[in-house]
Amino acid sequence: MLFTLFLLICWLFTVQPETTPAKKIIQHVKEDEYDRDIHSVLREMTATLAKQNVQIMYLQKENEAQAAKLRDVDNLKEAIQVQADKLRELEMQKVDRMKQQLQAHAEELITIKKRSNVTENQVEALRRDGQVKQVAFSASLVASGSGTLGPYNTYVPLVFRYVVTNTGNAYNPNTGFFTAPVKGAYHFEFYIGAHGHASHPSGAVLVKNGQHIFIAYEHQPSHYGSSSNGVTLILEVGDVVFLRQWPNTRIFDNANHHSTFSGHLLFTM
Repeated sequence: MLFTLFLLICWLFTVQPETTPAKKIIQHVKEDEYDRDIHSVLREMTATLAKQNVQIMYLQKENEAQAAKLRDVDNLKEAIQVQADKLRELEMQKVDRMKQQLQAHAEELITIKKRSNVTENQVEALRRDGQVKQVAFSASLVASGSGTLGPYNTYVPLVFRYVVTNTGNAYNPNTGFFTAPVKGAYHFEFYIGAHGHASHPSGAVLVKNGQHIFIAYEHQPSHYGSSSNGVTLILEVGDVVFLRQWPNTRIFDNANHHSTFSGHLLFTM
């Protein structure tokens, strides 16, 4: 508006050949007002731009802070994902180990069941022979030559194949099972040995009807070492006694018969 007025005044001055002093004064006043309006607008624009610059700086800092938070969140998500992957891997390994153990137990149960069938036949044969008054046996681990059994990662039944005495035929050299032909008190002894090893000891446990009774165990890093144990048990007709090799152990035997299993009837009941 002021600019238009200014142009009109300028046009009037150009049209009139002469300018009076009063008109000159009016012209200067209007020019001063126009200059003041221009400066006022410039000051307002400068102030507005300054505020906008401050707001832009604030928004930039806020954006940088948000970006840093997002980076932290991404890092945290990545760390959580890594931990989750590790947990899944550990669970899979645990499941695999459990499957292997279950498989081993299932195979052992199948073997015991087969041997139990043989044992039942043996008991029946003993019953047919009449009342047994004398029972005694003694056997060593290998039938001939020499050898070391183990180590195994689970219990393994031991079969003592070299039979020295088997009065009453209560011991079966094919299964390693002793089956009580009569109710009574029985005494058992077992000797277990092996050459020394840094990681693998020697050991076996005497088992009655699946229950661990006594163990013989020895561990030395070198030379030959042996251990032994004995127990007296009250057995019913058909009770089964045998030896299991302890997990992660080694057992040695040769023609000198280092590792042996013996038992005999003390008295009937």
